[in-house]
Order: sequence, then structure tokens, then C-alpha cells
Amino acid sequence: MKPLVAGNWKMNGVTASTGELHAMIAGHRADSQSVVELMICPPATLVALFAAQSGPIAIGGQDCHAKVSGAHTGDIAAEQLKDVGASAVIVGHSERRTDHGETDSVVKAKAEAAVRAGLTAIVCVGETEAERKGGTTLDVVGRQVRGSLPEGMTGANLVVAYEPVWAIGTGLVPTVADVAEVHGFIRAELVKLYGAEGEKVRILYGGSVKPSNAKELLSIANVNGALVGGASLKAVDFLAIAAAYL
Repeated sequence: MKPLVAGNWKMNGVTASTGELHAMIAGHRADSQSVVELMICPPATLVALFAAQSGPIAIGGQDCHAKVSGAHTGDIAAEQLKDVGASAVIVGHSERRTDHGETDSVVKAKAEAAVRAGLTAIVCVGETEAERKGGTTLDVVGRQVRGSLPEGMTGANLVVAYEPVWAIGTGLVPTVADVAEVHGFIRAELVKLYGAEGEKVRILYGGSVKPSNAKELLSIANVNGALVGGASLKAVDFLAIAAAYL
């Protein structure tokens, strides 16, 4: 499967940020396009603008509502993201789970909405520092996988991102052995849920991914790409991470 390096811009970026997008497009040459897929998930205010000029770089949203439409002030439907050119949407990011109290069932409903709209659902899972220290990482991740993923998903409409909460934006990174263990566990859970199709689902690693550690992280078994935070805001850093595959 072709690996995916996706950038989650979170609440960063304005219209002038198209300059970084253009630099990413220029750097994502034909030879790299055949090896790795790139995606940027900007704030909702930039999705349409970026999608209109993204060329070989896919554009995704950062969240969606479970419903198609309705009285949900401030929310955005998966269909609305699709309408303006998005091809994917992140759901269940730890910041949504923590800041907005999103449960596994809420995340599952959003993933179902993404598929309903024709988007790829990028479903995030991961443990907190306390859960890691308490030795419950696999229990937590397993519960999130089983509770957040809908039935009938495929490698074409599902991506799972493992993001240990304690590593997001902190500079802390799990050991190679830790990442391999969790990704292998997620792969096994996907096969239990979807059979052979579970082997086709890309599993991304996220959490303080940067150019200096990308090669090591992206070479781990069952790591099929990265979900990149702060390092995706600058084209030079984002392209350097993707270059780990070249």
C-alpha cells in the first residue's frame, strides 16, 4: 500500500498560508508522488481555498458532525467538506476527545458520516501518559479501535492514526519497540474486525514526528505513514518527513 503522510494544521493558518501549500506542491514531484501520498488538513476556513489549488496534495478536514445538516451552530457536515473538495476528514483526535468530551460512539458516528459523504475517515486512537505508565496502553487502544470503527470499513475509506496523547506536541516519542507493539496490535484488531481487508488499512503514527526522527519511525513494521502536527506547517519540514520514503 502507498504510505500516507498527512499534516494536521489544527487551529493554525490563514489565507496567506497558501504560500506554504504552493511550496509543498512544488516539492512533491512526480517521482515522490509515485511513492508517497501527501495530505494537508487545514482549518475549515481554508479547506475550499486549498482544495482548489492543491494539485497532487490531498486536502482533508479536521472534524465533522455526524448529521448531514441541521441546527448545529459552528459544526460542519462531512457532506459540506466533500462539497468544497476535501477527500478525507480526521475524527476522534485526542484533542477532540479531551476538549470536547467525544466518546468512542461519537467518533464512530462521525466516521460513519465521513464514509456516507464519500470521504476517507482518519480515525485517531491513543493513550494518555497515565495510561501508558499504568500499563493499560493496549487495553485503551483496543477499546478505542473496537468502539470507534464502524462495520464494513475498507482500506479505501479508513485510515487509523495511533497518536499517544503524551507525545503530541511535547517532543516526547515512544521507543521503536513501543510503536511496533501498538501498531502490530492495531493491525491484529483490524484483521479481527474486517478480515483480509484489515491488512489494507493504513496505520499512521502521530506524535512529535519531525524530520530528524521520521526515517526511524516510518520504517517500523505496520507504520504506513504519519499524522504530523506542528512540523506540517512549514513546507521544508513536511517535505523532509515525506522524504523518508524516497
